[in-house]
Amino acid sequence: MDSPHALVLGGGGVLGEVWLWAVLAGLERDERFDSRKCACYVGTSAGSIVAALLSAGLGPRDRLGRYAIAPSEQVSTVTASALASALAGAAEIAASVSAPLASLAVAATARPGASLRGAALRAVPRGRRSLAQLGEIVELQNARWDGRLRVVAVERASGRRVVFGAPGAADASVVVAVQASCAIPGVFRPVIADGREYVDGGAWSPTNADVADAGRGDRVLCLNPTGSLRATRRSLLGAFGPASRAIAGAEALVLRGRGARVRTINPDRESAAAMGTDLMSAARREAVIEAGLAQGSRLAAEAH
Repeated sequence: MDSPHALVLGGGGVLGEVWLWAVLAGLERDERFDSRKCACYVGTSAGSIVAALLSAGLGPRDRLGRYAIAPSEQVSTVTASALASALAGAAEIAASVSAPLASLAVAATARPGASLRGAALRAVPRGRRSLAQLGEIVELQNARWDGRLRVVAVERASGRRVVFGAPGAADASVVVAVQASCAIPGVFRPVIADGREYVDGGAWSPTNADVADAGRGDRVLCLNPTGSLRATRRSLLGAFGPASRAIAGAEALVLRGRGARVRTINPDRESAAAMGTDLMSAARREAVIEAGLAQGSRLAAEAH
């Protein structure tokens, strides 16, 4: 499998980030695939961490050799349930208004979608936790805007989607943009850039694939961690899985309408089982790495 023109990396908490790295590492068993050499990266929430570090030259196997760095690593077990509830709230916001917007390829400033989202976000209590540690890690890798990186967040007041790194976007460093994209409403403090408050890009869409700079003949690979989720009686977040898959599918249609070739990959059965419905559970990390590597390796073998 050759490296895609555009690599879209969706959100998904601690385990979503781990799965992204593992699948990419498995794909790189095909020597033609190098996830650091794509012409465009789109990152949302945990995917923004992966996108920023890939654009800075950090390879998946190098990353897997270290401790995964999704921002929730700072939260205690007691707080994990509150974090899951907040993710479910963000998922509900995205599911209620993102799918029709994505399918119609409406601009990020469109109403009533943005207005509804803004009202919902303003109703969520302000988070108190800091993303300073995440910022330090991204800064350590010297991630900079290089024309390829797009990081998605949502302006809290208006509900508009903002694509940092795109022409005309708000002025912010890569560090600030990634922090903003990971600022889960109700858990982490909104991140201020250019005088405005921003929160998790997943409040718009789990993948935001439609913002990829891709046109006729370009190949787009979208990895969607929350596509693993399945509805259960015990999990608020599990109900978001079908919406996540539907939204990613709608965004793929938008890209295909521009002539791009799109492939969306959700966690397979083994990866989904390893991830479960608590995407913030670091205890599952090793199992997710094993399943993700196997999934990526199978995909690489199929390409031959």
